[in-house]
Amino acid sequence: MPKPEQTLMEQIVNLCKRRGFVFPSAEIYSGLGGFYDYGPLGVLLKKNIEQLWWKTFVQERDDIMGIESTIVTKFDVLKASGHLENFTDPLVECKVCHERFRADHEEDIKAHRHQGKFTESRPFHTMFKTFVGVVEEDAATAFLRPENAQGMFTNFQNIVDTMRPKLPFGLAQIGRSFRNEITYRNFLFRQREFTIAELEYFVKPGDDEQVFEEWLNFMEKVLVERFGLSSSKLRRHEHPKDKLSHYSKRTVDFHYEYPWGWDELWGLANRRDYDLEQHEKATGKKMTYRDQETNESFRPYVIEPTGGIDRLLLAILCESYQSVSGGRSTTTESIKEEELVLKLPMQLAPYTIAVLPLSKKPELQKIAHDIASTLRNIWSVDYDEAASIGKRYRRQDEIGTPFCLTVDFDTVEGTKRPAGTVTVRNRDTMAQDNVAITELVEYFRTKLA
Repeated sequence: MPKPEQTLMEQIVNLCKRRGFVFPSAEIYSGLGGFYDYGPLGVLLKKNIEQLWWKTFVQERDDIMGIESTIVTKFDVLKASGHLENFTDPLVECKVCHERFRADHEEDIKAHRHQGKFTESRPFHTMFKTFVGVVEEDAATAFLRPENAQGMFTNFQNIVDTMRPKLPFGLAQIGRSFRNEITYRNFLFRQREFTIAELEYFVKPGDDEQVFEEWLNFMEKVLVERFGLSSSKLRRHEHPKDKLSHYSKRTVDFHYEYPWGWDELWGLANRRDYDLEQHEKATGKKMTYRDQETNESFRPYVIEPTGGIDRLLLAILCESYQSVSGGRSTTTESIKEEELVLKLPMQLAPYTIAVLPLSKKPELQKIAHDIASTLRNIWSVDYDEAASIGKRYRRQDEIGTPFCLTVDFDTVEGTKRPAGTVTVRNRDTMAQDNVAITELVEYFRTKLA
């Protein structure tokens, strides 16, 4: 249960640790700053988010293909793309305690105990360096990718030659990226290892501005209708011309109202043909598309929708978290404590259904196990027989399970309702339906359609 003095963010972090969503990485060794591990429930939630992103941006479209490129990236690739020169953050250092901060994070600097004792700002390279092979020398230098994009650009000609796509078309991938952040903060929001869902959409030059607007509207619609975020907690942030990345013609971020205020969630960039041109110059190999109808060859422009999976997961937790003072149950007159409910979208919840035998009587356990086994063929199912039924309901509410299915003695004896039926409780409405075991699959299919 949250403590009254905790902020909303502290309550969410506490819930994630207590219920097995997210743990600090290497916690038994005092942790590693900016790194987190996903626990059993966090893995399920994260995979559900990734699968819904893939379904929305790839599976349901006929103009997007998937790709999976390597995390370790060749030195030459990032030199050509401009990352070696431009992938930096402004750094300042406290002259007293030597703590380092991003110069553009003014709130962190103002809150520091040693005011006015900072060095001049200097660029700090945020890519993680590594070496390929047994010798640590310049020729063997590589980097952990800071974004997913370059693997899609370096494979552009392979895709064009083997798949023969027609413009416009896109390449998508979900994968790990790495940035040696100067200041990591706000839990999952700013990490040093994170998951990005990224898409490079290739278009004919001249069509890029219209396509940009189409993607902008589509992304906002997806965040609201698919991932359940409130439109009132979303806003667009247009990057000023003088603040654009080295490759960008235009960039718009979607900001979400997190517990600490408005901050970045997803982004959309018009990368022009910058990356293809740079790789073409560096290798001498053509990075062009030949129009099958006009026989014209050109380098496409690229519209890039980017979504941080970890940030989206955090936004969904913030959106779904509800604390109900006095509790929700009206079935007893006893004094209620505060109850937590995680109203996750049904398709994202770690468990869709919880199967709960009323007691550990063998006859109830047998039926409950059989039901759980049948439902697991279709949905994610939790089986729980520990503690009172009330406590189990509340646990499932806290982890966001949409439906609880209770097997009780009426299921066997049919005293108050027909034998062979169970009680199904809805997380959000708390309404209970009596459903025949033989009709459970159809019942849930209807509810989860």
